[in-house]
This record gives sequence, C-alpha cells and structure tokens, in this order.
Amino acid sequence: MLKYLRRADKKPRLTDDQQVDKNYKYWRIRILYSMYIGYATFYLTRKSFTFAMPAMIHTLHFTKADIGILGSVFYITYGVSKFLSGIVADKSNPRYFMAIGLIITGIANILFGFSSSIMMLMIFWLINGFFQGWGWPPCARLLTHWYSQRERGVWWGIWNTSHNVGGAIIPIIAAVAATYWGWRSAMFIPGIIAIVMGFVLLNRLRDVPESQGLPPIEEYKDDYPDGKKVASKELSSKELLVKYVLCNKYIWLLAASYVLVYIVRTAINDWGALYLNEQGSSILSSDGTLAFFEIGGFCGSLVAGWMSDKIFAGRRGPVNVLFAIGIVVALAAFWACPRGSFVLHAACLYAIGFLVFGPQMLIGMAAAELSHREAAGTATGFVGLFGYIGAALSGYPIGVITQDYGWPGFFITVGICALLTIVLLSFLWGAKTHPQYLDKDTDDKTGLDDAIVVEG
Repeated sequence: MLKYLRRADKKPRLTDDQQVDKNYKYWRIRILYSMYIGYATFYLTRKSFTFAMPAMIHTLHFTKADIGILGSVFYITYGVSKFLSGIVADKSNPRYFMAIGLIITGIANILFGFSSSIMMLMIFWLINGFFQGWGWPPCARLLTHWYSQRERGVWWGIWNTSHNVGGAIIPIIAAVAATYWGWRSAMFIPGIIAIVMGFVLLNRLRDVPESQGLPPIEEYKDDYPDGKKVASKELSSKELLVKYVLCNKYIWLLAASYVLVYIVRTAINDWGALYLNEQGSSILSSDGTLAFFEIGGFCGSLVAGWMSDKIFAGRRGPVNVLFAIGIVVALAAFWACPRGSFVLHAACLYAIGFLVFGPQMLIGMAAAELSHREAAGTATGFVGLFGYIGAALSGYPIGVITQDYGWPGFFITVGICALLTIVLLSFLWGAKTHPQYLDKDTDDKTGLDDAIVVEG
C-alpha cells in the first residue's frame, strides 16, 4: 500500500499547446467528477449511523448520551485523521489515497452493522472515522493543483455539493432500509456501495497536472496571485506544517471559526431527525425533511463559490460573514416552527443548509489559499481537525444539554455558536493571498525566505 501511496512520477512536458489545452480540459472534467462521486460516497458511509439512529435507539435501547458518545468518538477520530492524513496526502498520490480510504470505510460500515454492544459499535465506528479522514485531503490537493485561484471558487463550489448529494441520498437509503429491513441494513447498503466506488476511483483518478505531462495550473491559466510568480524549492512536510500552517495567524482564525461552524452544521444534521421525530413526525418523514438541509447546502455551495469569485474577486471573507449572519436568522426560524409543519420545517432546514455550507466550504478553501500550494492537504487537514472537534462537541455534550435542558437548551447553544462565528470571520474580511506571494522584504520578516518572487 505504501508503494502505491507515493506521488506519481512527473512525465515529460508536452510541447504542443493544442495538446496541452485538450488534455487539461479532459483531465479537469475527469478529476472533478471522480472526486465528486467519491466524496459523495464517503458521506454515505459517514452519515449512515446518523439516520439509523432513531431505529437503533428503539431496538438496542440506547440513551441519547450513549448515542452522543458514538458521535463524539467518531468526530474526534475523524478530525485527528483528517489532520494527519493531510500531512501525508501532500506527499502522496491522491488516486490511491482516496480510493483505499473509501474501501476501508465500506468494510467498517458492514462490520458495524453486524454489531450490537456499545463497545464493538464504538470500535468499528472509530475505524470508520479514521479512514473517513482519507477523503478530504486528496481532494484539497487536486482542487488546488488543477484549478487556479480566479476560478477556484466556482470549481470548489461544484465539488463541495458532493457533500450534499451524499447527505441527501443517505437519509433516503437509511430510512427505507431501517423501516423495511431494520437498522443493520442501513449500514450494509452504504458499505457495499463504498467498496464498489473505491475501485471506480482507482480507475478514474490521477495525480497533479505534472504527472500527466502538463504545466502547473498557474502557468497554464496565467493566474498568479497578485500578478506574481513564485518559484520555490521542494519543501519538507515539517517546513510546510510549521512555516505555512502552525505559524500562520490566518490558519488559526480559520480553525477557530471552523469549530463553531461545525457545531452548528453537525448539531442540526445529527440531531435534526430526532428533533423532528419528537415533534410528531415519523422516522420516514423526519429523515425526508432533513434531506432539505443537504439540498440547501447544494445550492449554498454553488452560490458562495460564485460570489467569492465574481463579486469579491477571490476574497472568501465577505461571503463567510454574510452567510454566518443568515445562519442566526434561519436557526431562530427553525426553532419557532409549529409542530408537524412539514413545509415550514423543510424550508427552514433548506435555509440553514444553504447558509451553513457557504462558510463550511470557503473556510476550507481559504485555508488552502492562505498557506502554500504544496500544503493544501496539511492546511485544510489542520482546520478540519478543529472542525471535527466542533463536530465532536455536537455529539455527547450537545446530547447531555438536550437531555438535561430540552430542545430550548439545544437551540440556544447552537445559536450562540453561530453568533461567535460572525465575530471571528469578520477578521478575515480582506484576506486573499498566500503568504508566500508577498514581497521579498516581507518574506524575510515572516520567515518565508525560501520563496523567490518574480514580477509577472
């Protein structure tokens, strides 16, 4: 496996401009749809438990706190894996990295479905969480290397809707499977799909443009941030982590914001079906209503990416702040909806998903853009670690708050997190450019002395 995880060798550069253009167009489409299908499938194996949860509580007699523990263990493991695998993914071949991770998550889902004790369920869900972390970093690496900054918001936005496609499909699969064949089948079916799709990724994905004999995307698109080229030496994983991530103030602000965004996103996504069920909806109806959260996220990702490219010229900060303000309003509306109102609940969930997935996507993109082009996996993995600390906080802690203080405690807690998100993201309103694209004098002050800046 380690042999396959190594970066693909660079092929001799193509010299025919027409052939370069033809190959770039072909591979950009192929890379995008391969990542899209693959990451959507990761969501099937990640969220299968969420939508089997009501049936599991009924069948296995678990408490909300028990279920919360499983969620917290998963998210902590996933967050740590996302960070560590991000470091490895920057030096690896995303083709094999992503495919192997997806296959193992499928196996873990199937084994989870065969289990009943809380200990065995926790072990298999922990394994699933670790290999779920193999999905995002290779995508971040490919999105950074195949699509330039002026256009990346749109391309990244399109890819980001894979979250929502997977998230919208899994409640339907899980609800139907759990209703007619029991909760275990809601784990088996996504597991089998993931294994099959893992082998599809092995066939479809490739490494960065240079592995196909193509020039770097900045050269091909003549899209150098602030009109400057940077030629830099090969950097070690330690240099990428320390210089461009751990010592980068932008990354820390993004990480703190991600904690709060993921508390909101995951709390609504993981507890929303149970909330609606306790408001009088059936399992099938509540899971179906929650699908509108993902549909809204699908649209929100596209709009947020387009706005950041076309309206704010590649700045992600303004869109993040505007969407975060909207989250507060949408949460209040969802809480105020009367019992049993499918249409109003669906509309509010659509709005929350639309607004949450804007910052969820753009924070990750900003982390890649505000670090180093070779540290995309490391930077996004690092902020992803904090994101899933937030997701873990939406598990057991939110479960205890809901159990002790009811749903008012749930909505007040999530609302406070949304308000704090606005404050943190406002500090990044004007941030846009990689630190390594600064002037040489600034490089000396910030320790980025390995970058050679040449005016474009």
